Amino acid sequence: MDKQIIGTTESIESKYRVNHVDSGLPRWLIELAFVCLLLQGICTWTPLMHMMEDHLPMVLAVIQTFGAVVMYYGLLRGMKPLYRPCMIWWWLVIALNIAGFVTTAFPVIPREVGLTIALSLMLVYLPLGVLIAVSYRGRLRLIGIWMAVYILISSIIPVLWFLLGADDSGIVNTLMEFSTIGVVIVYAWAMRRVLIK
Repeated sequence: MDKQIIGTTESIESKYRVNHVDSGLPRWLIELAFVCLLLQGICTWTPLMHMMEDHLPMVLAVIQTFGAVVMYYGLLRGMKPLYRPCMIWWWLVIALNIAGFVTTAFPVIPREVGLTIALSLMLVYLPLGVLIAVSYRGRLRLIGIWMAVYILISSIIPVLWFLLGADDSGIVNTLMEFSTIGVVIVYAWAMRRVLIK
């Protein structure tokens, strides 16, 4: 009887604990996406981002989109066999990232459209991150946690900073820049660890 209970407990635990998913993507593509996410971190809410917005919007759009879309597509494919794959959520995240690419690449599109897409991303990232964090254990759970932290630090705080009319100088702005860079790097590493065995 005890062995049966232990076996059942272990099978339930294995259902929830996910440290790796098989995306079917080649490793070089995942590594390239990881490097692109690192570049995205460096270009997020820093003077470099403002310079690229003015002079290299297409390059900035690729940096901000390619790595995330590849990682999210890999997670979408890898989570298909799991008991809660979150397919619709992943497709929403991918679609909104591609929409963000368009608004960044083509500066003629009004900023209000980009802001709407950014707000929509927040409304998708937060519930998806919480859903993954609550549904799974192991490294996949960390992706859910870091997804929520990522959107809070890299989007909500800077948007509030902008809406409050704060200036681009000072210690608070420097802390915001370092925190946004740091959270992107940790989030990218968490996704890479789940996608690469």
